[in-house]
Amino acid sequence: MRTLVVSDLHFGSHGASDVLRDPSRRAPLLEALAGCDRLVLLGDLLELRHGPLHEALAAAREPLGEMGAALGPAGEVVVLAGNHDHYLVHPWLQRRALSGPAPVLGSETAVDWVDGDPLAEVAAMLAPARVRGAYPGVWLRPDVWATHGHYLDVHMTVPSIERLGAGVMRRIVTTPGSGPAAAEDYEAILSPIYAWLHAVAQGAAPGRGSGLQGGSVRGWQALNGPRRHSLRGRATAAAYPLVIAALNRAGLGPLRAEISGPALRRSGLHGIDQVCARLGVTAPYVIFGHTHRAGPLPGNDAAEWSTAAGSRLINSGCWVHEEAFMGPDASQSPYRTGFCVIVEDTDPPNPPRLVNLLDPDRPDPG
Repeated sequence: MRTLVVSDLHFGSHGASDVLRDPSRRAPLLEALAGCDRLVLLGDLLELRHGPLHEALAAAREPLGEMGAALGPAGEVVVLAGNHDHYLVHPWLQRRALSGPAPVLGSETAVDWVDGDPLAEVAAMLAPARVRGAYPGVWLRPDVWATHGHYLDVHMTVPSIERLGAGVMRRIVTTPGSGPAAAEDYEAILSPIYAWLHAVAQGAAPGRGSGLQGGSVRGWQALNGPRRHSLRGRATAAAYPLVIAALNRAGLGPLRAEISGPALRRSGLHGIDQVCARLGVTAPYVIFGHTHRAGPLPGNDAAEWSTAAGSRLINSGCWVHEEAFMGPDASQSPYRTGFCVIVEDTDPPNPPRLVNLLDPDRPDPG
């Protein structure tokens, strides 16, 4: 069996940054899918923070239909939710809680849906391929676990909006003294944040979005972008460490004032290491998305991309164009679109492979 893993498609993003809306960008992905048995949509399939649900579903309809057709009736699609489309599993999570304490989520639980659920509509779009849901992760082989990765926000040292929200929620909800110890603990911290952001977006005027979605990106641009040398940029840089110190004193940390590209990478990798340890995942390979930063890439420090338990980390990148993160040479940026991970059932098992389907000189993914 050959599995192709893609993450962070963000259908419905404003500004047409979700590149798979473009048929020419979809062609390499569809070609790769024709040689696969399974597609894993690893979360943030839909962008539900830029506007109402129906807008994101409309943007996804044609691309998902083509993906399902490329796989055919013998192919399977596994759908996971991320933070931007957590609402896909919200109805299911609510139903699980109706009859008393629900069974533990663990590292993988099958997700079902009923007519009227957004996941039911996504599944219909993917026909004729067979569709199943999983959350918070999915085992692709006995040695490969995949998850969107949004739980890592609880452990980030970079002060994004969700990280600050998690800091507040950790002071409200009851979790073990050492922090989350199960998927339910992460859900208790993060689900209220997701529900609020989703509710704000659903009530937004057409094309307006929530107004909060780009806050973290704008903050990064102010401190690292071309305007950082302006008077306002220098003032922001001077005040930033003081703000971080105040947030730490308020008990929302630990947070750090460094917000460079390497700091974002290291913080994300530390976060997913913590998630794996707390969920008891010791798979030799862990695939995640969420941070939009693909890796490891040639030249990356292999030690950074390993957990304390020895798991090799692989980030599947994203399919949404973010100019702010491209750097001086977009063709070499780890944030460029088109990345995916290929997992094959072989004997002995080969390591999962990170490839970019949109690079002009890309090797044959086969």
